[in-house]
Amino acid sequence: MELDIEKLVELHYQALYRFAFSLSRNESEAADLTQQAFYILAKSGNQVREPAKVKSWLFTTLHREYLARRRKMVRFPQMNFEQAEPELPAIAPSVESADAPIVLKALAQVDANFQAAIALFYLEDYSYPEIAEILDVPLGTVKSRIARGIVQLQRLLIDAPERGRA
Repeated sequence: MELDIEKLVELHYQALYRFAFSLSRNESEAADLTQQAFYILAKSGNQVREPAKVKSWLFTTLHREYLARRRKMVRFPQMNFEQAEPELPAIAPSVESADAPIVLKALAQVDANFQAAIALFYLEDYSYPEIAEILDVPLGTVKSRIARGIVQLQRLLIDAPERGRA
């Protein structure tokens, strides 16, 4: 099966980038992850057996790349705290901020185990079974991660206005 990579990039780039950004919280890393997913597709596209599942395959590949990079960073840290400080999320949202940026900042503070499931469900409109396939976890785990992540997200959002006043 021959895949039209340019057409697939046109169709899925934005959604993949949003997912990558929700995971990494860094524009450059999100762009790299997205590009890497398409590179792997171009290199190993023959692994995709059903054309209808290309989007899920791309999301799964991107998520695996993100996890691999994260494991590598844990094993081989390259920054000291002073270098990483500008990339840390701000504690107090600005007065001009809208609801969506506040929610995205709060999502960045949710436990990493829950972020991907929440982002795929609420930002990308994937179903529970699709998320289970993308994250390669059981369906019950997806439901649990979303439920627990939402509890954390709600707590963060409830605390957000109080931090803004301080």
